[in-house]
Amino acid sequence: MRVFEDRKIRTAWDEEQEEWYFSVTDVVAVLTDSVDPKQYIKKMRSRDPELNSKWGTICTPVQMIAADGKKRKIQAATIEGLLRLVQSIPSPKAEPFKAWLSSVGAERIEETIDPELTIDRALTTYLQKGYTREWINQRLQAIQVRKELTDEWQDRGITQGKEYAILTNEITRAWSGMNTQQYKKLKGLRKQNLRDNMSTTELILNMLAETSTTDISKEEKPTTFEENQKVARRGGRVAGIARQALEAETGKSVITSKNAVDFAKLIDGVVKEVEQPKKVSELDKMSG
Repeated sequence: MRVFEDRKIRTAWDEEQEEWYFSVTDVVAVLTDSVDPKQYIKKMRSRDPELNSKWGTICTPVQMIAADGKKRKIQAATIEGLLRLVQSIPSPKAEPFKAWLSSVGAERIEETIDPELTIDRALTTYLQKGYTREWINQRLQAIQVRKELTDEWQDRGITQGKEYAILTNEITRAWSGMNTQQYKKLKGLRKQNLRDNMSTTELILNMLAETSTTDISKEEKPTTFEENQKVARRGGRVAGIARQALEAETGKSVITSKNAVDFAKLIDGVVKEVEQPKKVSELDKMSG
């Protein structure tokens, strides 16, 4: 998702073409405030014959999250295609939207040249959501660990998408006793990212599971998907053993049903408790 003037626009990045694709219906809804953007598009095409004749070139089906929450192919366009569409939409938002499109394109180019910018933007986003810096440091490290694992999977011929999901489930089940969907259900999640809703300890164990899988894979060099599944289970079990040892020492489960909302409330409560004595002492000084 990208946000323009507090309105969400679905996007997808095409690695091969190195292009952003934007949901055409989302863009039209934002620019026109139409309650039925699909109907607006039909009328727009009928009054602009040139646009209509080039529609198949400007728009292409791209897989994104549909209104029902499932991934479906929807009409999407690149930045260049959207600039052509904007010409057919009389809207006071047209010029600000063009500037926004340019900034989105520039961000991706900058991030490709300097990957640190991606991390900086992620840091800013997590801070805005209220996460602590300690948690954010672990989360950013988890992103790096995950990237190293997926790079290793690519080297082993694993296909992104369904096969990634299966192997991730193997890892998660091996250390937590649940697959990803079961884990998300425990935390009351639906579309939210599971890692964004883990405690620091959960994140660390998940990182251990993934980095162990990467290290074992580099040594074993699995050649089939079945062999990669076995490696994923072995990597997950390393973190599973660590989890059992920690739980034996603390006497409580590492796995928690708490999610990001609960953690935010907990942090807020601690902050208020710390601030309360200060407020009292200041009042005492005033009264004295």
